[in-house]
Amino acid sequence: MNSDIVDLRSFYASPLGQAAERSITFALSAIWSNLPNERLVGLGYALPWLERFGADAERVFAFMPGTQGAVRWPQDGPSSTALVFDEELPLVDASIDRMILVHSLEHAENPRETLKEIWRVLSPAGRVVIVVPNRRGVWARFEHTPFGTGRPFSRGQITELLRDANFTPSASSDALYFPPSRRGFMMRLQPMLERTGRRFWPIFSGVIIVEAQKRLYQGLPVAKRASRRVFVPVLNPQGATRG
Repeated sequence: MNSDIVDLRSFYASPLGQAAERSITFALSAIWSNLPNERLVGLGYALPWLERFGADAERVFAFMPGTQGAVRWPQDGPSSTALVFDEELPLVDASIDRMILVHSLEHAENPRETLKEIWRVLSPAGRVVIVVPNRRGVWARFEHTPFGTGRPFSRGQITELLRDANFTPSASSDALYFPPSRRGFMMRLQPMLERTGRRFWPIFSGVIIVEAQKRLYQGLPVAKRASRRVFVPVLNPQGATRG
C-alpha cells in the first residue's frame, strides 16, 4: 500500500506527525554535513527536511512519485516540485550532489533499480540519505501513520541493498523511539520516551537513517531500456481524494 499525498500532508500537520518530524530532524542533524552550494533533491515526501536542510543549497527540488501524488512547493515563488517515476528521474548524469529519500524506498517497485537510478544522477562525490521504516520497530506495525505502509527494512537489508547498487554506507542514525500513539498522555511523555529509547532500546527505533556515498571504482554495465511509465495528467483539484 502506497502513502497518498493527502494522507501525508494530514499526518505531518497533526501533533503526532510534528513529533515524528522533530525526531527525524534531530537524527538527521547528527549525520548531515554542510555542503556549500549543493544541489539537493528530495524523493518521496521530504518537504519538512528540504525546508530545514536546504537553506544553504544552490538548488532544491522535490520529486514526488506518481503513485503518491504531488503538491506545489514552496508556496511562495516558482514551484520546485516534479511528479516522477523513481526509476527514470528527469535529470542528466552526475547532476545532483545529495538526495534524501523519505517515504520513498519502502514503496519502490524495485528498490535496487531506484538506487541505481539515483547513482546515475549523483555527482562523483554525491551522497544519498535514506529514511526507511525499521522492521523491528513498532511504527512499522501500525497503519495509521505513513511508516506503517510499504516494505520495512532491517539495518542489514538496507546496507546490503546500498552496496549492491554501488554505494558505500558512511553514517547512520535512528529516530522515532516513542510509540505512535495519538493519546494525550502519551504525547506528553514523548520527549522522555524518545531520550530513554535512544539510550536503552536503539534497535527498536521506528526508522533507520543511512547516509551512503557513490562508489566509483566498480563499473556498472550500460544498458538502455524502454520506459515502462507514461504519465497522464489527471485534472483533480489539489486535496481531492482518489476515486
